[in-house]
Amino acid sequence: MEFTTSKKKLLQLLSNGRWHSGRDLAYMLGISRGAVWKQVQSLCRLGLEIGAVPGKGYRLSHPVELLDKNRIETELAGCTRDLLHRLEIHDEIPSTNGHLVAGISGSTPNGTVCLAERQTAGKGRMGREWVSPLGRNIYLSVLWRFTGGPAALTGLSVATGVAVMRALVGAGITESGLKWPNDIVWQRRKVGGILVEVSGENYGPCCAVVGLGLNMYMPTHIGEAITQPWADIEQMGIPEAPSRTGLVALILNQLLPLLADYERTGLEPYLSEWTKWDCLSGEKVTLFSGSSVMRGTVRGITNEGMLLIENETDGIKSYASGEVTFHREMN
Repeated sequence: MEFTTSKKKLLQLLSNGRWHSGRDLAYMLGISRGAVWKQVQSLCRLGLEIGAVPGKGYRLSHPVELLDKNRIETELAGCTRDLLHRLEIHDEIPSTNGHLVAGISGSTPNGTVCLAERQTAGKGRMGREWVSPLGRNIYLSVLWRFTGGPAALTGLSVATGVAVMRALVGAGITESGLKWPNDIVWQRRKVGGILVEVSGENYGPCCAVVGLGLNMYMPTHIGEAITQPWADIEQMGIPEAPSRTGLVALILNQLLPLLADYERTGLEPYLSEWTKWDCLSGEKVTLFSGSSVMRGTVRGITNEGMLLIENETDGIKSYASGEVTFHREMN
């Protein structure tokens, strides 16, 4: 869904976080002051915190940066622009991943990127909701078609994590890390998550939709709905935090070339970097996989991206999937 022209323009006018009088907003939007108030209330229902003070007008409690398609395309490297076939930015959508998955069997071209200002049904792992407030964070999905079957994409979510970390480091964000299989974390709290959905023939053409949710600023009242420890980039206290638009471009500069080469390279080129950013290695954890529960110490990952856990009963065993919890998170 796209916002009405007046709602979009009002959001753009308020985005700088300064005070704007109702009279000035009404004049610039060509509507009545009463209509301005109604539009403000509509934005508040979408999760924005907008203060209203008589004599001052309206002000966002925290500035909002809307994504700029032209700037994203301008900041892409030449090789990345060649790989990008379509860039969509939606004001509001149920799910960027869901939108592209629905287009797999249709005419959606290889190298389509879908972004959203807000998701109403964002998807995380294990069927969880991905909380997606308006204009705050990054909600990004890429559709990529492969000639081989899904087996050729083993470890893709692990490699994607490395691509995201490269982009974060390029933006000056150096203190985050990776938690197997597909989380970006800071101080053991989740900053971002990767969701890869693969469909197609077992030994023929297949397609992957690679989704990323990354918290740049999560309002506290909205974050209360998240059921696991979370953090955002603003909490890291970075002197020059990146813009949403700029960080999207950095991520695409890493992610699109990875997808273009992955059938040829596989996971191997990304393993050493994963090890450098691995937040689980040496930690005591509990792994929930289906109906089984495994406790032990993490010993890294295999060349195929499976998690290695050691305990006194089983020695070192590898696991292809599951949900990992730090022991201290369970106390």
